[in-house]
Amino acid sequence: MALSEVYWDRQIPLPKLAPVQAKVTVALVALLCFINSYDGEFVFDDSEAIVNNKDLKPTTPLSNIWRNDFWGSNLSSNSSHKSYRPLTVLTFRLNYLLAGGLHPVGFHMLNIILHAVISALMIDVFAILIGGLSYDEKGSILNHAPKTSLLAALFFAAHPVHTESVAGIVGRADLLCALFFQLSFLTYCKAFNRGRFSVQWVVVSLLLCAAAMLCKEQGITVLVSEMLRTGLPTRLALMGLGGLSMLYARWRIMGTGPPAFTEVDNPASFAENIFLRIVNYNYYYSLNAWLLLCPWWLCFDWSMGCVPLIKSATDWRMVWLLLLWCVLIGLINQALCSQDSQRRRTLTLGLVLLVVPFLPACNVFFRVGFVIAERVLYLSSAGYCLLLAYSLGLCCCRWTKYRKLLCASVLALLCVYIARCALRSHQWRSEQSLFTSALPVCPLNAKVHYNVGKNLADRGNATAAVGYYREAVRLHPTYVHAMNNLGNILKERNELTEAEQLLSKAVSIQPDFAAAWMNLGIVQNSLQKFEEAEKSYWNAIRFRKKYPDCYYNLGRLYADQNRHVDALNAWRNATVLKPDHSLAWNNMVILLDNTGNLGQAEMIGREALRIIPNDHTIMFSLANVLGKLQKYKESEGFFLHALRINPNSASCHGNLAVLYHRWGKLELAKKHYELSLKLDPEAPGTRDNYNMLRRKLDQLKRQTP
Repeated sequence: MALSEVYWDRQIPLPKLAPVQAKVTVALVALLCFINSYDGEFVFDDSEAIVNNKDLKPTTPLSNIWRNDFWGSNLSSNSSHKSYRPLTVLTFRLNYLLAGGLHPVGFHMLNIILHAVISALMIDVFAILIGGLSYDEKGSILNHAPKTSLLAALFFAAHPVHTESVAGIVGRADLLCALFFQLSFLTYCKAFNRGRFSVQWVVVSLLLCAAAMLCKEQGITVLVSEMLRTGLPTRLALMGLGGLSMLYARWRIMGTGPPAFTEVDNPASFAENIFLRIVNYNYYYSLNAWLLLCPWWLCFDWSMGCVPLIKSATDWRMVWLLLLWCVLIGLINQALCSQDSQRRRTLTLGLVLLVVPFLPACNVFFRVGFVIAERVLYLSSAGYCLLLAYSLGLCCCRWTKYRKLLCASVLALLCVYIARCALRSHQWRSEQSLFTSALPVCPLNAKVHYNVGKNLADRGNATAAVGYYREAVRLHPTYVHAMNNLGNILKERNELTEAEQLLSKAVSIQPDFAAAWMNLGIVQNSLQKFEEAEKSYWNAIRFRKKYPDCYYNLGRLYADQNRHVDALNAWRNATVLKPDHSLAWNNMVILLDNTGNLGQAEMIGREALRIIPNDHTIMFSLANVLGKLQKYKESEGFFLHALRINPNSASCHGNLAVLYHRWGKLELAKKHYELSLKLDPEAPGTRDNYNMLRRKLDQLKRQTP
């Protein structure tokens, strides 16, 4: 239904822009806020959803996208997250193809452009929600609240809570969902053009809703917004049938039912009784509301102790719940009982846009796998921005003598939003800055300390990482991944006793933790606890059937015990599971060489190089074998090829020199002995061989007449 011009719109302290100018302005503000994230890295969840996701690669069949979840796991797997977002993954794959690989700039730029487009389209959405639906003679939507819709869209474009969705590439799911949400809503509105109802446009709207749902699950909520605008039973039935069909299809796709989350993911859902669950869920709602009101304390992860549970009705944080519901009840009362029809409409639809997209994340219908996630507020923030713009318009109407002050306040708020977006998107450019920025926000979050430690370890600063891993274990004593990583560092520092204790504790807490079992086996092997190490390796393989690295380490254990056949079998298993496992291939060649099985060693080496043709370590080992078989020419070829790949290998120069020495090419032998000693003056045996060669050369010179 069309309304007359909204009375408070004229008082909004903004110029009245033409529709195209307004959209360009909003898009430019959106770009200004997040453009500094364009050259960021792949961070946090990007590693699993993009870097390690085989569904992005051209070699993976395109049909896999429709069978796997967002993270590349098969939906039928019990370990699947059940996040079915094939259209989002398809855009990742297109980014990969266009860039020719995993280059993050293209991924980031598309996210930023999508946010700019969504922000511009919000003007049309807000115009309909505030001023009603009416068309001009050309069939274009009339905007009865141009200033209010522009202000709300500017707030949306610059809201800092959107940083995770825009600067984090995984947030593409929220952006695409929001885009199709908008298009579905606007298309549905076209069904009422000039008083006529068009079934065709409704069908298109339902298809766009399905597309939104295939980008992220909350896309289905657009139907609720559309049904609130539907009066006739036929229309309600059509929308309801479409929605139920989508929900049924989504449930069938999930296969084994909803995903299983742990207490660490969402502690409130594991609270002792229903009262505490409800209280903590509502506390989470109040924290989400606070992020919309004051988006200063932003964090990439809010789990693992970041938000301590409310365990008593006397907890002072109960005040926030009461405040939240007082505000909501007040707004609902105004939306239902106000004598002002324009106010009723704006408040009602603003609350619907605020609450409905948030429903899938509220823990009411099913358990979710997070405490707070800023990205789920992307669509809900549109409702908040609409209510904020309405409130400012109302203030301008009532307090006309403070108009300049209100104008300055609006400008200041937008400037603060833009500055906060720029700062926060800069923090999202790298994992180092992202993880460290969370320390003052969530100092009790064990996962924050874990990620800071892991980032330090990955950059080679293991000493600093130890402190953060220890703090993560202190904050969360059953944090097995922190124990595993800390145990690995202690193992490398030869602090084997403490490493064994940590890893033993990790596998006692989580008996199916295959990586911890393998690492425990490595430590026990170093402690010469061979029987225990073997059991640990087999436990790792029992819990992860396809574990090539574990077979490799098991082979090393057998080799240390001179169980050569077992070692060869273990390494062969590693290469079957992972054909390019260079270390396993190389160890087989070396073991066969050392045990005098030169023919078999040659065969294995050649087989390995057919699979990994440019592996210089295998070339080196095979060259040694061929030299012992007196196949000097072939041996020389492999040594030289290995040196072209790795020219600074002292051992390769040294062994090539030995080959030339045996072959009688003494000048070439002298040259490569000298190159080897230059690269590594302490190379074992090389100095003696070089001195022996020099004596021989001196003898030859004296014998020459």
